[in-house]
Amino acid sequence: MTRKTSSLRVAIVASAAFIGGLAISSGFNMTPFGQAQQQQQQQQQPAEKDIAPLNEQSDAFVAIAEKVTPGVVSIQTRQAPRNSSRQQQQRGQIPPNLEEFFDQFGVPQGRAPREGAGSGFIVSTDGYILTNNHVVADAERVTVALEDKRVFDAKVVGRDPSTDVALIKIEANGLPTLALGNDRAVRVGEWVLAIGNPLALDFTVTAGIVSAKNRSGASLRGLFADEYAIVDYIQTDAAINPGNSGGPLVNSRGEVIGINSAIASPTGTYAGYGFAIPITLAKNVMDDLIEHGRVRRAIIGVSITDVTPEDAQVVGLKEIRGAKVDGFTPDGPSPARDAGLEPGDVIIAINGEQVDRVSELQRIVRNLEPGQTVSVEAMRFGDRKTFRMRLAEAAQEERVARAEAPTREQDVAYDKIGLTVAPLTAEQVRQASLADDERGVVVTDVDLNGPAYGRIGTFFVITNVLHPQEKRVRTAQDLESVLSAARQGDIVSLLTYDLRDPRKSTRVVNVRVGG
Repeated sequence: MTRKTSSLRVAIVASAAFIGGLAISSGFNMTPFGQAQQQQQQQQQPAEKDIAPLNEQSDAFVAIAEKVTPGVVSIQTRQAPRNSSRQQQQRGQIPPNLEEFFDQFGVPQGRAPREGAGSGFIVSTDGYILTNNHVVADAERVTVALEDKRVFDAKVVGRDPSTDVALIKIEANGLPTLALGNDRAVRVGEWVLAIGNPLALDFTVTAGIVSAKNRSGASLRGLFADEYAIVDYIQTDAAINPGNSGGPLVNSRGEVIGINSAIASPTGTYAGYGFAIPITLAKNVMDDLIEHGRVRRAIIGVSITDVTPEDAQVVGLKEIRGAKVDGFTPDGPSPARDAGLEPGDVIIAINGEQVDRVSELQRIVRNLEPGQTVSVEAMRFGDRKTFRMRLAEAAQEERVARAEAPTREQDVAYDKIGLTVAPLTAEQVRQASLADDERGVVVTDVDLNGPAYGRIGTFFVITNVLHPQEKRVRTAQDLESVLSAARQGDIVSLLTYDLRDPRKSTRVVNVRVGG
């Protein structure tokens, strides 16, 4: 057979196979490859009905951003130069009359003014702007830039370190404003947007949800030096970074529900946890600053902590809630003390509004006026009591002092609660200006494995045992007389204060004997 004939047969066989394949595919309703690929691509695209909700949500975010952003401002501040301790040390090491010479080689001696940046939002058409206290604190000059590129010098109307709220004003009219919402109606899980100027990226919009409400804790309270600091944050996972401070947190209706103020992060930048000051609290501060020129803060004159399981058991609460009274304002008015409250009482309601934690008590009192009379319900060793008290106004200034470290002489250890105590020395009494009722025994060591660890620390002074047997503590023997009768599992209530605290703010510490 010739090569030509063989090739012809192969071609005929291949053609027949192709035609047969088409016939078979037609018989089985099979789709040719090209058409199948086209249909597969069409099937991969989502149907219009499926993507409609996503488009609606996206359009909602766009609408909120377009509505709110014009009322957000960028804030730049300039502060006076401040020598650091290192710079002061450097200056002390430089020969006289040679400071300018060393300035040329990178030792500026702290002479350059410090600059800062933050955010804010307009709340009135004539130029009032809300922001954070820490954004404008100690600023010699404050400059405000609007989204439309206009720039204004601003005046600080007033600020409140305890809430980290400040009010500034620019001279302008017809400005876009933001509507203020109701943070009490905010629900955990609802969508929110944060708008501000993070990391010098002006007018940035980020989205997230409300992660938690009434957020408080030592890590947040440490942001403030004021003893009346109110820590009642809205927590969000909307990205917040340095520069966002003072900007608005808005809900799905474009209403401001909080002022972005802080982040919890090991690096100083966004790590998923941002915190905003509730807008109702900020509005109260703003109204006071406008009407009175200062913040009028109602107080009941107590130091308080959240309730522990031991606290609830001692006072007879079935639920672990309320705010425990640790003591009273030592050098100012204390309506709570005047009304008859005692250390160890747990406040559970004010004017019928339930108190579950410290932050809620602070919020309730902050919304009241100095001079107003309120009804306070509290639990005391199984009894429910009601008190009438007239709220006082917080003082504007604080007294400062310092205390010396306690002595380790004549230490007495109490293994039952894991504490070692010693008598106060005459020098300690003098340095701390201790009154007679402030004298007791000072804690000099805490057993890391003992039941008191984490509840009480060194430098604490124990002045009274409140439970199970009330006893004034002046010596180690006074404490021993109560502890010797305590059995495994009993709870001992101790009235204490930190010797280093100039205000001698007392705290009730409940410790379970033996663990």
